[in-house]
This record gives sequence, structure tokens and C-alpha cells, in this order.
Amino acid sequence: MKILTVDDSRAVRMLVGKQARELGLEVAEAEDGEQALARIAEGKYDLIVLDITMPVLDGPAFLAALREKGDRTPVLMLTSESKRSIVATLMKLGIDDFILKPFKADELKAKMLKVLKLDKVPAAAPAGGAAAAAESAVVAPGSATAGGKTAVDILVVDDMETVEKRLRTMVPAEVSMEGATSAQAALTAARERVFRLVLVDNDMPNTDSTSLMRQLRVVQPQAGFVSLSLRTVSRAQEESRAAGFDGNLFKPFDTAGLEELLQRYFDNQELLVTKENVLAVAPFHGRENKLPGYFSQVGSLIPKAVDGLAAACFAEVVVDITQMPVILDKTARLVLQLAEHSRRVGLEMRLVGSPELSKVLKQLADTADVPVFASVADAQAGKLGPPAGGSR
Repeated sequence: MKILTVDDSRAVRMLVGKQARELGLEVAEAEDGEQALARIAEGKYDLIVLDITMPVLDGPAFLAALREKGDRTPVLMLTSESKRSIVATLMKLGIDDFILKPFKADELKAKMLKVLKLDKVPAAAPAGGAAAAAESAVVAPGSATAGGKTAVDILVVDDMETVEKRLRTMVPAEVSMEGATSAQAALTAARERVFRLVLVDNDMPNTDSTSLMRQLRVVQPQAGFVSLSLRTVSRAQEESRAAGFDGNLFKPFDTAGLEELLQRYFDNQELLVTKENVLAVAPFHGRENKLPGYFSQVGSLIPKAVDGLAAACFAEVVVDITQMPVILDKTARLVLQLAEHSRRVGLEMRLVGSPELSKVLKQLADTADVPVFASVADAQAGKLGPPAGGSR
């Protein structure tokens, strides 16, 4: 059996997917109602776990569109509203059941089993099945994913081969790339590879670029999608986002535009890796004058990740900054901001770091009482002890 989890929060989708896989169910994801409709057009699902508030197309609008098509797929709605009037309205829209946020994992499982009309948990998925197919958030380029597909950084979809060749000369050598000069070639590549970023030209012969992007999203839900357009196209950024792209890149390419693109889709993803409720900050690489930018990026990424964990109903957030440089003012300011933000959204922050970090934090009154765990395992267990030595 297969479910579709529809939520703009990646953390919520991860939580729903985890519980569903533990029930032996296959899982697909969508970030909003529009993506969900595209996935449903490609295949049948036994259950849809649907959030109410989402950008582009929200839960009620998606549900109305689904029912208008005559699709009666069971829907389990996620809502933070417990008022009878709200629940009654949702029932009239055609949901089968609802669950209030925040919810417990066992409660979610019970609701899914109820809506699916299953008396007991299905037989566990075999090794290599749906549970094993769940891929990590960051996949090394050129490596094989759990589904057997090779990971590639960028797919360039443009009818002119010179576009990919020119881009290849302007990005770092470690960024892997593949090109497709037609819609069919792009769809074939998307079925055979896992891409982190897909660039789609908005003016290809006999091709509707927006429609192609939506088809590609079905098989590449984890990828970012950016349109390519000439600088003479007015309001290109606004129009590309309105069409469902994540952004736009002008041709001919310029260094500033490419640096911004690479920073958005590669540097940020590498700086912070999320696995359930653990946030791991990557080490700093580069010249010393780049350190302020590094701390600034980390400082902007972590709060967003914490918000996602709060939406997914985690009680704690484990932040591993063992590999982050320890600089008195910058490190202390970051830790203080993180602690305050976590407290504001109702999460307990558990910090993992080195003995040097613990020593630095104790020098300042505002961070002196922040506990530092020796390892992620200790933080998850709530086992506070002396940080590990420098050999770790």
C-alpha cells in the first residue's frame, strides 16, 4: 500500500514518512497541493496525509480539486484547530479523519491504520524495500542512492548543447552535471538519476517548460527547479516563481548569478545536515575572510530547521557543532540565538561540541549555563558528562 504525505514542512513529511514506513507502507511526498495533484496524475495512492496550510495550493483547495475529479482517495487531515466548526467544515470537504497537532507517533500510526481499514500492522517491508529506499537528505555526487540511482548535482535542460558546455566551464569541478536537449531526454535522465538542481530553459521548441518542470518534479521531488531565460525577458523572476519554479537564472551566465545559485543549492545544503531531530553543522573550508559569511549562513539555516522540527512535534533538537570553528564572540552569539529560538518554539536544545566549546561558553555570563554534550548519542540520551578529548 502507498501513501502520499502533503506538507510544506520537510520535517513533518519526514515524520509522517517514518511512521508510515514502520507500518510497511510505501511513501511519496509533495510540498503543496499543486505538487500533490501532479503526483496523483502519475499514479494511485491508498491514503493521503494532508496539511491544511500550505503555499501555492492549500489543503482545502487541493481536496476540493481532488474530489471534483471524482477521486475518492481516503484523506487524513493534519490540523491544529480543534473547534467543532472547523472540523465540521473539513468533514464536508471529504476527509475521512483528522489528527490534531501536535500528535504522537503512535497516534498517527493508529489513525493511518484506521483510515486504511487495517486491523493490524502489515507485514514488515523486506530489506531493500520501501523502508530501505528512504534516501538521506544529502547524497554524494556520483554515488549510488538506496534506490540504485546515481546522484548528480545539476541537470541542464536546454535544446542548445552549448548552454551546458558553457555552464560546465563556470562551476567548480566537483559539481557534477548532465545535459538534456529535449523534454524526453530530460524525463529519461530524471528516471535514471537523482539530481539536486534542475535548470530548465523557458524557450525550447515544441516544449511547455512549466509543464515539463511539473512532470520532472514528480520523479525528482527533492530537487530544486530553476528556469533559464534571456535578460530581455521582463519580470522573469516573478513569472518563473508564479509558474512554480524556485527561481530564475539569466543567460548568458554571469559569475555573480552563478555564485548566488551555487550558494543557495549547494553550500547551504552542505553546511547543515538534518537527520530526524539532529542538526549537524559542517566544518568551515576556505580563507579566513569568508568566516563571517559561514557563521551568517549557519545562523540563518538553523532557525528554519528548528521551526521544521517544532512543526513535526519533536520535543528536543540536538545540534552538533563539533566541527564548527570556535570563535569566542561569533560562536557564543550563535549558541545564544539558537537557545533563545529553540525555547521560543518550545523545543529543548541539546548542544554537542568539543571541550574548547564548553570552555569558551563558560567565559560569558549569557552562555555559561548552556550544557555541552560529548556526543550525539549522549545528547539523545540526555547523558551529560565531560566533553570528549581532542582526539575525537
